[in-house]
Amino acid sequence: MDVLRLLFVVGSTALLGALGILLCLLAPGGSALMPVARFWSRLVLKTYHVRSSVVRHPEFSPGRPCVYVANHQSQFDIPALVVAMPADFRMVAKRELLFIPIFGWALWLAGFIFIDRTDRDRAVRRLERALQVLRRGTSVVVFAEGTRSPDGRLLPFKKGGFVLAIKAGVPIVPVSIRGGRGVLPKGSLRVRPGTIDVIFGVPVPTSTYSLETKEALIRTVRDRIAAGLGLVLAGPGGIS
Repeated sequence: MDVLRLLFVVGSTALLGALGILLCLLAPGGSALMPVARFWSRLVLKTYHVRSSVVRHPEFSPGRPCVYVANHQSQFDIPALVVAMPADFRMVAKRELLFIPIFGWALWLAGFIFIDRTDRDRAVRRLERALQVLRRGTSVVVFAEGTRSPDGRLLPFKKGGFVLAIKAGVPIVPVSIRGGRGVLPKGSLRVRPGTIDVIFGVPVPTSTYSLETKEALIRTVRDRIAAGLGLVLAGPGGIS
């Protein structure tokens, strides 16, 4: 059964990815891919009997561009987050995804930002593309830990997404994604049915922060993500 599900998801990904490429070529800019991405995400979740729920803080408003900063525990965090996102967005993703045939090409045409973690200077230059996305009025999603947490605890946060928000002058929305580790933890191939909660917290304005004080911004956002996860952080660390 798991093999059949995997084959179905792979085939659906290729088919919908091809559709996404066509839509991006016909309507450049990437917005045309978003309905396809949401349909694909719902399909993946339903195939594996994974439910998702969304909680939005009353102060959260999707009407303006912002940087969504999320934690990351599982591969299933991504479809759960895509389904939950209330507005158009582009995601900062690891460069390896670009080389997945059809799927990666569709994301590239849509304007997703691919980061090479082994080349810091190149990664900084790629974030300039994300800055252009924000200035056009489209939000950007960043997984601040840079990789999946193996045990559910928050890893140190990368600074790139926070520098991006400060430079663009847009708020940061903390996003706590919980439940994904129970569905598919890092290092496992077995998917278990379950529920993934996506919690959009209180937006954090960046107007009072500068590049020199970004560590304080990182701590504030990290604390709010941890609160959404029900975690208690020890000490002021967690920045890399």
